[in-house]
Amino acid sequence: MEDHNILRKYCRFSIILIISFLILKSARAENYSVGDEDGWNSEVDYDKWSQKYNFNIGDILEFKYVKENHNVYEVTQAAYSSCETSNETVLAKYDTGDDKVNLTEVKKYWFICNVTGHCLGGMRLSVDVNQAPSEAPTSPLPQVSSSNSCRTHAFERWTLGIYPLACGVLLKF
Repeated sequence: MEDHNILRKYCRFSIILIISFLILKSARAENYSVGDEDGWNSEVDYDKWSQKYNFNIGDILEFKYVKENHNVYEVTQAAYSSCETSNETVLAKYDTGDDKVNLTEVKKYWFICNVTGHCLGGMRLSVDVNQAPSEAPTSPLPQVSSSNSCRTHAFERWTLGIYPLACGVLLKF
C-alpha cells in the first residue's frame, strides 16, 4: 500500500512538472542564430533562411561573424533596398562578431552588412516580427444567434467541466 502511495505522489509530481514545462515553453522567447551554422557571411541566402522561422516579440537574433570582415547595421527599408547608408537610415550598428539583437516591436526589421559590396552581394536580412502568441490581443467573442445560444452555452459548460475531470482522473492513478 505504501508503494502505491509513493507511486501516486511521483505520478502527480510528474504530471504537474510536465504541465508547467509546457506552459513555460510556450511563453519562452527563441534565440535564432542568423544563417544557422553558416553564420553572417556572404555565402548565405538570408531571404530563404528567414522564411523558415516565425519571429515574435522577445525573440533574439544572434549574428556571428568574423568582426574584421563584416558588421551588422539595422537600417531603414530605403537603406536595405539601396544598400546605401547615412546617419538618417542607420538605426543601430553592431560590430563585435557576436551580436545579439532583441526583437522588441511588432514591425519589419532590416539588417545589412555595411562593408563595401557585401550588401549588394546579398548580405542583408529582413524579418517580420509578430506579437508573441501569449501576448496576442483578445478579440471579442463572435455573436451567437438566439437559436443556438442554449447549445453553445451547454458546450462551453461541458468543456469547462471536462478539464478538472481529466486532471482528477490523471491524479487518482
